[in-house]
Amino acid sequence: PILMTGGALAAIGMAAVPAALGLWLSRLKIAEAEPVILIGWGLGGLGAALLTGGLSGPLGVWLLAPLAAASAMNQPRRLALGVVIALAAVAAAILLGLSFRLPPPPVAGLAAALGGLGLITTGLGLGTALVLLQRRVGLDSRRSLMSEQGLRDILDQQPDLLVQVYPSGCLAGAWGRGPAVLTGKVVLQQPLALVAAADDRPAVEAAVDQAVREGGARLRFRPPGGSGEANLELHLHRAGPTRLIGVIQDVRIQLAREAELEDARATAEAQNLGKSRFLANMSHELRTPLNAIMGFADIMQQKLFGPLPDRYADYPNLIHESGGHLLELINDVLDMSKIEADRYELYREEFDACDAVNAVLRLMRGQADRAGVSLRGLVPREPIEVVADRRALKQIVLNLISNALKFTPKGGIVTVTIRADGPDLELIVADTGVGISAEDLTRLGRPYEQVGDNDRRSGGTGLGLALVKAFAGLHDGGMGIESRVGEGTTVTVRLPVMLSETDVQA
Repeated sequence: PILMTGGALAAIGMAAVPAALGLWLSRLKIAEAEPVILIGWGLGGLGAALLTGGLSGPLGVWLLAPLAAASAMNQPRRLALGVVIALAAVAAAILLGLSFRLPPPPVAGLAAALGGLGLITTGLGLGTALVLLQRRVGLDSRRSLMSEQGLRDILDQQPDLLVQVYPSGCLAGAWGRGPAVLTGKVVLQQPLALVAAADDRPAVEAAVDQAVREGGARLRFRPPGGSGEANLELHLHRAGPTRLIGVIQDVRIQLAREAELEDARATAEAQNLGKSRFLANMSHELRTPLNAIMGFADIMQQKLFGPLPDRYADYPNLIHESGGHLLELINDVLDMSKIEADRYELYREEFDACDAVNAVLRLMRGQADRAGVSLRGLVPREPIEVVADRRALKQIVLNLISNALKFTPKGGIVTVTIRADGPDLELIVADTGVGISAEDLTRLGRPYEQVGDNDRRSGGTGLGLALVKAFAGLHDGGMGIESRVGEGTTVTVRLPVMLSETDVQA
């Protein structure tokens, strides 16, 4: 019988500690527990080796335990750590063996038993690692094959012919359906020039040489047996020192696609132009009877033909207000329709922009008072001379103020600022209203686009900011919007309309 000594039992116990530690940490599912387990195997293997005679003892093989454990983890970065810990354990065993007197190795029978135990456990760990590694390699290989096959399927289904060409001009690969006239003409390891008519083959060979030298080439050629105009197009690109990548397309198919797109674009533009003309005509026709209605309402308000009964006294005011609101909407639609139909013409003249802005402020102050909003104007006392369309500038200011009042609650402030900035006239309308979300901000400025709740949307057509942007564009200017929800909105319009010295002299 083999009698176990105290040193041998202690060595086996030290080797069992990291095994128990690994099981405990695995059950707890602690993140990044693998380094702790590997360090435990390193210390346990070192202790077992030192208690049984050191590096040359029967359990010296356990110094490789961190390597076996790291291999079983099936993680490349843990394998590198296991190698480092195993080498550190071997170095520590050598240094301690030279510095201190270690316990003598066990007797022959016990040493053989301990050595066999060490070899078996270490061998099982490494064997398990080899099995896991083989499985991983097989899985990665299958994934790679599936990915490659999927990519080949995609390439084979695309309509053009993709080719890989050696610098010598021979075909190394081909994918895709390609032009029908080349079916059966594409042969791997044969010169690419064979896909062209005999007269065009020198040109194909020259294109290959050009792509090798210059990095790319483009050529039109006829297929084998073809005559007349060249209907195939070859694009070559140098993808490396030993290969070229190219695509062969049927020019007629490309031209047909472009023609279809052009027809679709022309149809869409014609439909949009027809819509704009219809709206322009309808707005004009609606405005004529509406002006008559408002005229009769004015007559009733002024009581030109005698007093009205008390029962009807408020009706003329309601008719006039409703008609005025409807007229504003129709004018907006009419202006936008003219702009979209390229029928809006600016009437440029020299005038003081401050007067135009002050006129709009006086007009909108009553609406601001009724809404309980403070309307402030930061307008210089000195005139700001511009060359622009007076009506368009007033419409810009009117729309911006109206929009700001619509989205500013009672007690809020709307501030209008106008100033000269070099060649530009800068107009800023800022409010302390509800603000606009980032999602809605991207949609503002498009015709008939509205944001906010239903009450605010029902107050207009969604053309206010669209007209501001359009009028600014007609003056070669632009519009910018900044907003934060709950804090307010600032709209800035810049127009390059300042009166220059040359204009003054003229």
